[in-house]
Parts: sequence; C-alpha cells; structure tokens
Amino acid sequence: MGKGKSDDAKVVKRKGNTKMQLKRNIGYFDGVSFIIGSIVGAGIFVSPTGVLKHSLLNVGVALVIWTASGLVSLMGSLCYAELGTALPFSGGEYSHIKRGLGSLPAFVFIWTSVFTKPASNAARALLFAEYATQPFYGVCPAPEVLKKCLALAVLWSLGILNGRSVKMAAWVQTVFTLLKMMALSVIAVSGIVLLAGGRKETLARFEDMFSSEMPNVSQIAEAFFQGLYAYGGWWSLNYMAEEMKNPSRNIPLTVMTAVPAVIVFYLLVNISYLTVLTPKEIVSSVAVAVTWADRVIPSVAWIIPLSVAVSIFGALNSSMFTLGRLSYAGSQAGHLPVLISMLNVHTCTPAPAMIFSTTIASIFIIPSDLLMLTNYFGFSAWLMIGLTCASLIVLRYREPNLHRPYKVIGNKL
Repeated sequence: MGKGKSDDAKVVKRKGNTKMQLKRNIGYFDGVSFIIGSIVGAGIFVSPTGVLKHSLLNVGVALVIWTASGLVSLMGSLCYAELGTALPFSGGEYSHIKRGLGSLPAFVFIWTSVFTKPASNAARALLFAEYATQPFYGVCPAPEVLKKCLALAVLWSLGILNGRSVKMAAWVQTVFTLLKMMALSVIAVSGIVLLAGGRKETLARFEDMFSSEMPNVSQIAEAFFQGLYAYGGWWSLNYMAEEMKNPSRNIPLTVMTAVPAVIVFYLLVNISYLTVLTPKEIVSSVAVAVTWADRVIPSVAWIIPLSVAVSIFGALNSSMFTLGRLSYAGSQAGHLPVLISMLNVHTCTPAPAMIFSTTIASIFIIPSDLLMLTNYFGFSAWLMIGLTCASLIVLRYREPNLHRPYKVIGNKL
C-alpha cells in the first residue's frame, strides 16, 4: 500500500498533502452489466414458485405481481439515481444516509451492513456451490464439505479478483451478464415459439388467467415480497458512483436501460414457464428452470443448472465489488478502522476493504443455513432502502439548492 501513480487510482495534491482517489473507470455499458448482473441471480430461476404459490395458482395475478414488483424496483432505482448524481460518492446508501439523516443512522447502517451484506454473499456462494455440483451428483445430494469448500474458493477468487483490478472485475461482470442473459433468452424465445404453436391447453391457461381463486391481501403481500426478492440488486450502481464516468448522465441512463430490460425478460421467462408447465407443476418444483429444461431440452438439460450457477457467480461478483466500496466509504468517514480505507495503487482497488468483507463472508459459510442467511439479510436490506429514500426527501427540503443533475420528477436528460 503506497502512494503513487497507477492506471486505476489517481493522486490529488492539495497544499502539500497527497490524497488518493479512485479513478472513474466504469462506463455506461459496464454500469448496465453491473445492474443486470446484480439483479439476475437465482431469483428468476427459483422465485416463480413462491410468487405463483402465494397467488393461489392464479396466473393473471402472478404476472401482475411480477410487473408491479419490477415497477416498484424501477421507481426505487430512479430515486437512487437522483441521489447518485447529486452525491456521486462511493458507499451508496451509506453516503446518502449520512448526508441526509446524519452520522448516527449512517453508523448504525455501516455496522449492520458489515454483517448482513457478507451474509448475503455467503448465501450466494453456497447457492452457487449447490447448482455447480448438481450436474455431477444427479439426484444424490453433494457432500456438504465439498459445497462449503467450493463456496469458500469462489468467495476468495472473486475477492482477489476485485482486489486486483477494477477493469478486470468489470470485464468479468460483462461476460457473466451476457452468459446469463443468453440463458434467459433461450428460455424466453423457446416459450414464445411453443406458445405460437397454439396448444389448446396452453392457450386456455392464458385466456382465463384470472379465473382461479383470488388471493387475499396477506397472500398478495407474500407474493409481492417474493417478486421483489427476484429484482433485488437494482441499488448496486450507487456504490460505485465515484468511479462512474460522467455520473450525472450515465447513472440515470444506466438505470433506465437495465431495470426495464430485466422486467421484460422476467415477464417473458415466466410466460415461458407457464407455457410448458402447469401452475401446480411450477409450485411443486424446487427449481422451476431445471424442471422446464427437463421437459423442453432433456438431452442438454444440464445447461440450466450450469446457467443458474453462472448467474449466481455474476451476481456474487457484483455484490462483492459494491461491498468493498461500502467498507471503504465507511472507513473514510471514521466509522470503520482507518486501515480499511487504504488504497493499493498497484492493484487499483481498496484491497483491505475487500479482504475485510471477504473474511466476514467466509465466517458465515460455516453454518451453511441458506434460509437463515437469506432472512437475516432480507429484512435489513429493505429497512435501509427505506432510510435511503427518506434521506432523499429530507435533502429535497433541507438542501433545495443542492445541484441535482437528475430528478425523479420533472427532469430532462
């Protein structure tokens, strides 16, 4: 760790002092890849079961909930875009909460995130190991020790990668985003082709989509939560705002490209599932995409578990990238040990922050309880999103003259 010139960090001299800063290396397409890569994890391959189940097998209600979940996520991402363009600093929600609500809520946020976000990464790594080993063990479960070792290997491989180069991490993110979108395209296009075939039972399923029993309010809320889980990750871009090229323009454009694209793909994929499988078959399936593949492409069905693993790998890479920036920002503000805010000029990233967050995630691998880890992260994530949106409102009133290149309402790009 030293101070000098590199391709990914820049040095600013002020009154004889030398200050290290991250360089703006992330462009529009990199940003789109990070957002799509963060959102599209395992959710679209698993969550259709939960949404349809809580919708009481009502196809119309389920599709409406998928659309509504996407629109809520889009509105949230546009709120974050305003904050990201007005306050283009590393740390995402932490930086916004600190500016809008003060140091105490920011302190609570950073220390909560120190554990919840690595727990989420541990859950993703374990889920990756589950799907990556499935083709080799068939119907038999893979040994727990093997899955834990593979999860740890993936965590540290990505930790080292993100500690080496921003450009390399962005390149890996772009490649894995393209791979996962190719997998979703196969499912979506296959569904359109089969639907165009005009099987009577399939067409009847969509013609009478609202004919099944209607769910009550609590059931709709449960289904809505499942849909929001599948869209989780739209907030990731703000963590790297300090490294975005031309953030005042690229942040909102990136959001307006990535999130609507995911909404369209999710709807097409769900229609494809419903074209091939009945609602009861979807609800009884542990992994809907795998069941779909067994029915449509049985000779190469192993591609889908592999695609799920690729998708989770990309989402994990994006999450680890953003978590390093969060720890870095918290340390710069004095809410975490100062060592974490150091930059390695030879590797272009906050390497100590990456080591810190990866180590905590590794500890969470030990219990390997996916449900516990997911629940632990889910509640706190939405609580922090609420606080961030509250800081947007507070800043609108408290700092009306703050330069806002983009506003959620009444803005022209």
